[in-house]
Amino acid sequence: MKARIPNQNNMSRNAMMERIQKMQEDMANKQAEVEAAEFTASAGGGAVEVKVSGKHEILGITVKPEVVDPDDVEMLEDLLIASLNEAIRKANDTMEREMSAFSSGLNIPGLGF
Repeated sequence: MKARIPNQNNMSRNAMMERIQKMQEDMANKQAEVEAAEFTASAGGGAVEVKVSGKHEILGITVKPEVVDPDDVEMLEDLLIASLNEAIRKANDTMEREMSAFSSGLNIPGLGF
């Protein structure tokens, strides 16, 4: 069975396909841009700071010396977890926001937008 693309505003099928291909290229470019971006978050009032890429790769961790307490390693672990999770959340939110910009206004059956 062939999929039929309805004419939208008297747009020919070729024009519609070109528009879809352009949108796919734009989405791929935006995704690459977000994946290359860096996201920073901190915890403990800046005691721990982490930097991740849009691909969720850890790029750096900065720990202020005053939070390194051998008797309270658990606090440092908690600060690292909190700042890493926040940086990853920022990366996810940015990717979601950028990708949703492409889907807004689309009404293509079966795509769920």
